[in-house]
Amino acid sequence: MTEAMQHTVLIVDDSPTMRGMIRKALTEGGCRVLEAHDGLEGLDVLQSAQIQAILTDINMPRMDGLAFIRAVRQDARFARVPILALTTEGEADVKAAGKKAGATGWIVKPFDPKQLCEVIGMVVRRAASLNQPPSNAKPEGA
Repeated sequence: MTEAMQHTVLIVDDSPTMRGMIRKALTEGGCRVLEAHDGLEGLDVLQSAQIQAILTDINMPRMDGLAFIRAVRQDARFARVPILALTTEGEADVKAAGKKAGATGWIVKPFDPKQLCEVIGMVVRRAASLNQPPSNAKPEGA
């Protein structure tokens, strides 16, 4: 098993083939996977799921990845959930737009399955550590 073990990841991509490839890589890496075919469906899935990371394509119908990322970041429940853009878009201006929208990172397709699982594990651990109180924090009233 890889670093991504036990994490629930939402895949948002309009290509069934790409979702299948990502699902295979992540499930083999120990992740639980939820899927959506575009940003609107992704927002619906988020309403009833507890996820640790999101992988989203950028170019999708109805709601593209940038609009999806902005919408997710507007919901306080998902403020610290890592969002990785997994896309064929590698241009600096598109990456900058993704960062401005709230993307945690950017992976250009094609992807290496093992590396994808390692990156998921890394960003989930980093997000979890940001949500923990400092180890030297005193309990209230102390």
